[in-house]
Amino acid sequence: MTAADNPPDPTGEPMDLIPAPRTAAGSGPGFFTPDARTVLRAGPGAATAERWLRSAVGPALGLPLAPANTGHSDGTEPAEPADRTDRAEPAGNAIVLLVDESLEREGYRLQVDAARGVEIRGGSAAGVFWGAQTLRQLLGPDAFRRAPIAPGAVRGIAEQIIEDSPRFSWRGLMLDVSRHFTQKTDILRYLDLLAAHKLNVFHFHLTDDQGWRIEIKRYPRLTETGSWRSRSKWGHRYSELWDEKPYGGYYTQDDIREIVAYAADRHITVVPEIDVPGHSQAAIAAYPELGNTDVVDTASLSPWDDWGVSPHVLAPTENTLRFYEGVLEEVLDLFPAELSPYIHIGGDECPKDQWKASPAAQARIAELGVGDEDGLQSWFIRHFDSWLTARGRRLVGWDEILEGGLAPGATVSSWRGYGGGITAAEAGHDVVMCPEQQVYLDHRQDGGPDEPMPIGYVRTLEDVYRFEPVPPTLSPEAAAHVIGTQANVWTEVMQERSRIDYQVFPRLAAFAEVAWSRLPAPVERDYAGFERRMNGHYRRLDALGVDYRPPGGPLPWQKRPGVAGFPKEGAPPNV
Repeated sequence: MTAADNPPDPTGEPMDLIPAPRTAAGSGPGFFTPDARTVLRAGPGAATAERWLRSAVGPALGLPLAPANTGHSDGTEPAEPADRTDRAEPAGNAIVLLVDESLEREGYRLQVDAARGVEIRGGSAAGVFWGAQTLRQLLGPDAFRRAPIAPGAVRGIAEQIIEDSPRFSWRGLMLDVSRHFTQKTDILRYLDLLAAHKLNVFHFHLTDDQGWRIEIKRYPRLTETGSWRSRSKWGHRYSELWDEKPYGGYYTQDDIREIVAYAADRHITVVPEIDVPGHSQAAIAAYPELGNTDVVDTASLSPWDDWGVSPHVLAPTENTLRFYEGVLEEVLDLFPAELSPYIHIGGDECPKDQWKASPAAQARIAELGVGDEDGLQSWFIRHFDSWLTARGRRLVGWDEILEGGLAPGATVSSWRGYGGGITAAEAGHDVVMCPEQQVYLDHRQDGGPDEPMPIGYVRTLEDVYRFEPVPPTLSPEAAAHVIGTQANVWTEVMQERSRIDYQVFPRLAAFAEVAWSRLPAPVERDYAGFERRMNGHYRRLDALGVDYRPPGGPLPWQKRPGVAGFPKEGAPPNV
């Protein structure tokens, strides 16, 4: 049966799994109800899911989920034969986690048996973990709390078999922490929220004109000077309001290591972004020699207190290259290759006016033989593409890196629409589809007057649910280069966690289903069925403390009356 026909739970209500699994079928009339005697057993390779179930789901339900008895007095597990993953005989009243390489790498098979318990098999440790996320949903909204609210009242799970695997390998969320800083504990919280929706990439936008957010020990002024600004615009850049309070923050290197490790335990890849050659005013304010000193008094600059695109861009010098190589050497150390193979270098929205006015930049164009300012931007990107490739990493950049010629190994984040991604994919480059008109979650969710600081086009929950990452015009060979999709969250008008929650949720649930599930064409998608499943998912979000936008519109404290936004009317262009 299909995901829309999930088997019933003990109350007779249809299951409300999000994202929808590929198949879910009832396998018997009974129910399995975990209790204090339920044991948790993990085979080789399934330790991350075991730790997560015991530390997150166990306390929520008041269950110890003790390790299965191994027969060793010290509690360790005895060695077992290599074919252990082929055994399908969990002991009674157990949750058994096994890696089974016959399944797709991130796929899983979850079976509930009233007499034996639950068995989750995954094609890898990640597959087992995604199966464990599904088990948490089956256990009901209370499994998303941090402590039991009704001790002993654990929900039973109907006998069933769920088989599932993702459509895309890159299922991501980008969070901008430069415009408004997100505390480390809130980053960890968002990693949990991504995992709960089976999203596996966290694009960490760490540097921009308004703030540099990562400690680089060899260049301490990047955080001493570049991490804070004297004031901030309140609302869109056309607003006349200002918050005159100094604003700042950054992550220490130990903070970054903690975030990366926490993400890895949830099978999430963290992709750091260090912007070049534009969006660099905070770096230039800290180290003025990085700017175009022959046309601008860069020593007078400070991190930008306004929104939009700063005109201050990096100078095309060898000194600039060496500086950012030094930055990236520390970044690579903090984001190990086995956990973060991709490094994002921005490459977007680089105004060329200073280069056009700079005799030094014009001389550099002639020296390098790159033709013009677009060629100079491409030279920047190509340099770091080669530099990262030599160190076993893959460069990712926004679709402006197509201008002047695409670096050979580059992956493209297609944000200005589908067009850049189509061009890159047809040329044989990998693409992450994240078009502004479809999945920029800073865009408003409704056309009503109460939306707080309304930005951009109206993108409703249904609009996001009908987003299709792969354009139908792509050839099959090019479509295979669309490795995934991500939703982007820019924080100019998101000053704190509750504002981010409001813009991101519930739309991230719709996006997650698009990224994970094999949905039909947009016009054929069962949005009414998705809405019904969201009724249960809202209860999960409530249990998690997510300050989402209610279906009926913003609550009084979610509104921002009198603070200007920049709404765009009509349907967004399909570009």
